[in-house]
Amino acid sequence: MAVRSLGRLALGFFLRGLLLVVPIAAIIWASVRALNLLDGLIPVGIPGLGILILLASITIIGWLGSTFLYEPLAALGEEVLQRIPFLKSIFDALKDLMEALVGNKRKFDRPVLVRMIKGADIEKLGFLTQSDLSLLGIPGNKVAVYLPHSFAWSGNLYIVPAENVTPVDAGAGDVMKFIVSGGVVNVEDDEPTTK
Repeated sequence: MAVRSLGRLALGFFLRGLLLVVPIAAIIWASVRALNLLDGLIPVGIPGLGILILLASITIIGWLGSTFLYEPLAALGEEVLQRIPFLKSIFDALKDLMEALVGNKRKFDRPVLVRMIKGADIEKLGFLTQSDLSLLGIPGNKVAVYLPHSFAWSGNLYIVPAENVTPVDAGAGDVMKFIVSGGVVNVEDDEPTTK
């Protein structure tokens, strides 16, 4: 009996240790891999110098892009992309996605609860991205909702009836963390809500 309870106690400590070590190890592993990848983009003999050069270059390009060079560079880039329609589509989609995530045109700011099947009690959290789809020839009673995947930075776009969408009274960042974590992150009470 004592050996069995000692074994259970040791197993409990082991599992608790896993709960503490695995997330920290995963974060450290992912951070080291990302930093090594970024540092390797600019091959320099001193560790860390490549990433500093990369960050400085991106910052300088951003500064130049917001000053006098923006118009001529944008015009040149637009002209080149007009000649290669496939690249233009990819570039426009990536540019819009970056603007939606971190730019001035944030689109993932309207968290909603979506009933996927009429009459069912199963719902998904997501973000209302477009409420007028008439340019696509889709009737006025439908809206576009983006549903991110858990534990990934991908998701699916669904076109659903507007009556299946209910706004969520929570911050967009909290909702995104909740979805991406698979529902295990606690939603913070102190952040302002976005409707």
